[in-house]
Amino acid sequence: MLCFWTLMIFYSAAIFADFLAPYSFKNEDRNFSYCPPTPIKLRHAGHLTAPFVPELKLHFNDIHKRIYTQDEGKRFPLKFFIQGDEYKFLGMFSTRRHLFGVDAPGRVYLWGADARGRDLFSRILHGARISLSIGLIGVFISFTIGLLVGGIAGYYGSWVDNILMRICEMFMMVPSFYLLLALRTVVPDNFNSLQIYFSIVAILSFIGWAGLARIIRGMSLSLREREYVLAAKGMGLSDFAIIVRHILPHTMSYSIIAIMLSIPSYILGESALSLLGMGIQDPYASWGNLLSDAMGIVAIQFAPWILLPGLFILITVICFNVIGDALRDSLDPLFKSDFAGL
Repeated sequence: MLCFWTLMIFYSAAIFADFLAPYSFKNEDRNFSYCPPTPIKLRHAGHLTAPFVPELKLHFNDIHKRIYTQDEGKRFPLKFFIQGDEYKFLGMFSTRRHLFGVDAPGRVYLWGADARGRDLFSRILHGARISLSIGLIGVFISFTIGLLVGGIAGYYGSWVDNILMRICEMFMMVPSFYLLLALRTVVPDNFNSLQIYFSIVAILSFIGWAGLARIIRGMSLSLREREYVLAAKGMGLSDFAIIVRHILPHTMSYSIIAIMLSIPSYILGESALSLLGMGIQDPYASWGNLLSDAMGIVAIQFAPWILLPGLFILITVICFNVIGDALRDSLDPLFKSDFAGL
């Protein structure tokens, strides 16, 4: 349940990212490059005050390292429901209202800034939209294909089964990551970020259906001999209706488990492509391309907060795997009975 509510928080934050984030994903101020997390203070001169952010001043030391100092002589009050960058709330109407922020020229960086002075907290929220949605959409498409192909192969058998399974084996014999890179190179370079997004979804879906199809095919070979399937044939139902209404629903317990355990691989696939510069392109944010700033050990040493997107990828993958294991315990009685004595 902890993992479930963690994912609910992540997806809710992604949906309302424009409102929750103090800045848009492309708002930048290069005077604050690699600015450390800004403190939100409640005391000034020994007295309690309203929350504020002190002014940050940039200095360079002898080796030209950026050093930010705090000047509490000039304070920027932290305001809620403040006017900021314009966006469309849930894609319906334009507004400038954000949950919190400070007036210009002040900047609030809860989790620090990246190389171009963009708020990492805001970009992680916006990046969650890409990384989390790709997992859901991609797995929905690939599992729809896998269920239908596996169901058809298992129901008809014979030469239909042979042809479909050989096609599946052709996809499975190539390591998925190399196939992912090969398919990505086919996508034209002049695609915009939205087209790249749908291209990645299509590529991930194209890769992920074969393994499920083989397992569903094995289950369908057994299910097609059940009495209710024979009764449906006797009533004159079409083959497609029998597959969709009487065979595939009996594979749902396994399919739900497989879906939950497969979503992390889609998230990691998108993150790997974006990290290598072959996925979502800057200034649009995804958790993968946010990690591209962390490719150098020097950048990590002086700005360790740029690793935060990797932490969110790790937490999301763990949550999906834990929920998948829990569903397997609940929905797979054979697994429970085999391991009940351990």
